Amino acid sequence: MFPQYDVIVVGAGHAGCEAAAAAANLGSKVLLVTMNMQTIAQMSCNPAMGGIAKGQIVREIDALGGYSGIVSDLSTIQFRMLNRSKGPAMWSPRTQNDRMLFAAKWREMLENTPNVDFYQDMVRSIIIKDGRACGVVTGLGHEIASKTVVVTSGTFLNGIIHIGEKQFGGGRVAEKAATGITEQLVELGFESDRLKTGTPPRVDGRSLDYSKMEEQKGDDEIVGFSYTDTPRIKAADQRSCYITYTNEKVHDILKTGFDRSPMFQGRIEGTGPRYCPSIEDKINRFADRERHQLFVEPEGWNTVEIYVNGFSTSLPEEVQYEAIRTVPGFENCRIFRPGYAIEYDYFPPTQLQYSLETKPVANLFFAGQINGTTGYEEAACQGLMAGINAHQKSRELAPVILQRSEAYIGVLIDDLISKGTDEPYRMFTSRAEFRTLLRQDNADLRLTEMSYRLGLASQDRMDKVISKRNNVAAVKKILQELNVEPDQINPYFEKIGSALITEKQKASKIILRPNVDLPSMAEYIPALKDAIAAFDRDSLGQSEIQIKYERYIEKEQEIATRMSQMENTQIPDSFDYDRVAALSNEALQKFKRIRPRTLGQASRISGVNPSDVQILMVYMGR
Repeated sequence: MFPQYDVIVVGAGHAGCEAAAAAANLGSKVLLVTMNMQTIAQMSCNPAMGGIAKGQIVREIDALGGYSGIVSDLSTIQFRMLNRSKGPAMWSPRTQNDRMLFAAKWREMLENTPNVDFYQDMVRSIIIKDGRACGVVTGLGHEIASKTVVVTSGTFLNGIIHIGEKQFGGGRVAEKAATGITEQLVELGFESDRLKTGTPPRVDGRSLDYSKMEEQKGDDEIVGFSYTDTPRIKAADQRSCYITYTNEKVHDILKTGFDRSPMFQGRIEGTGPRYCPSIEDKINRFADRERHQLFVEPEGWNTVEIYVNGFSTSLPEEVQYEAIRTVPGFENCRIFRPGYAIEYDYFPPTQLQYSLETKPVANLFFAGQINGTTGYEEAACQGLMAGINAHQKSRELAPVILQRSEAYIGVLIDDLISKGTDEPYRMFTSRAEFRTLLRQDNADLRLTEMSYRLGLASQDRMDKVISKRNNVAAVKKILQELNVEPDQINPYFEKIGSALITEKQKASKIILRPNVDLPSMAEYIPALKDAIAAFDRDSLGQSEIQIKYERYIEKEQEIATRMSQMENTQIPDSFDYDRVAALSNEALQKFKRIRPRTLGQASRISGVNPSDVQILMVYMGR
């Protein structure tokens, strides 16, 4: 009934979709197995993509040839570039999306991707022979053979949903949990644990009073995620979001349900996300706060359904209902669906190699929430890398591994494998030590060439990157050679409140001023305006950033080069740590458990001191 596949992907969430697309576009024969064909790429929580650090990840996925950026642009109902008041290393694109259109576009793109087959069923176990994954067994009893398997199970592995004192099995509301895989892998020696996440109520937008809220409009310029020529909405057509706040009365009502809260009564075993807590957790942890911000987000173009971002809860339904109707603008609110918490199995990611292949079982890859992460973007980028490396493994090719200095994706995977996580992992810009190098605006320059050599990025993408590099070099040369007279630029300086000049300066020196931008400056210098007229906005912006932040970029690059020496010092898989007598007990235990691939990875393991790394380095030198 089934042919043998190169890659079987288990689960069709954000990780599974990217994994299937990547492997198939590299030439693998892929089977995507999902329990429900109608929920492919479902946005289970908020209908949005990107945000702080997450936006950088989506742009990196796009630069590597993934689909998330394109799908996000095609389904955008509002776009905002966050952190514009800060330096460009902090700028982060974010889209509000049409939930149904997002899923529909993902499915459409997958169905139009050669080499992807679909099958609707639950996978109950992995076929493992001689320590290698070589297929799956489905709920209907089908044994399907493959060279590699990628598990992207999301919140479905033994998932339990909690609403007040009610609890029932499920991977999402109205969808059954997946069973069998955890039990099988634990028998094989894998370590598993439990995590939890939550979601807020969905409400009827027709029952809200928006006059009592703050309107949050989209940007006047739609930058988008994808570096392709994907059609984007017009700025004037964007849907607004709104902001409102809880108050002490809301908090008091919510507190009446704490005695029936699954979180406070211990019925939830898993740890929840630190940086996206439930509303009851926020009230409990920040008791001195009189109010908490809520974002009122539309679910799409043609629906009245509203996502109440910031009101995630698992309290009893009647408490949710009473409390939310005390929020300004929600006095007559009608709830479509109550909020709930869900706990599920995950496998601590220290059991993975950098390729996302598991250490205990060869040819088996994990991606997404099964590795302890939270968020669509974190899942999607893992899926992309797992799909790439599953293809590579099926062809007996070397794995593709991104360094911390190359991508936020590299930071995420290194964090997971080196440090592990006992709570849902979320990406932040603060996790990356090379933020100036890893900007959202240069993801194409950083990653497209690698993807092109691999065979994932198209020739058209590569041509655009080459053109952009040439354009940036040309604009920088213009700015470095053009002299600007004081009488030309001083009127601009007077307008922006900047110090005047008394002698001519190079345009590249003027652009270094923090409140000067290239397009505005060019309006006062006819020769410059004419010289840059032929260049596109992206090339001009990239040129300006590279000149303004040249010293910071060079400094980070120097540090990254020095660190790469440790990253390039390989530790053999067979290395006997017991022979290094001077290591601390904690370092010895963690080295033996994680088995770091390089000295660089060893230095980042939680609990390992610099002295332990120096001892290891000296011993290896001997």
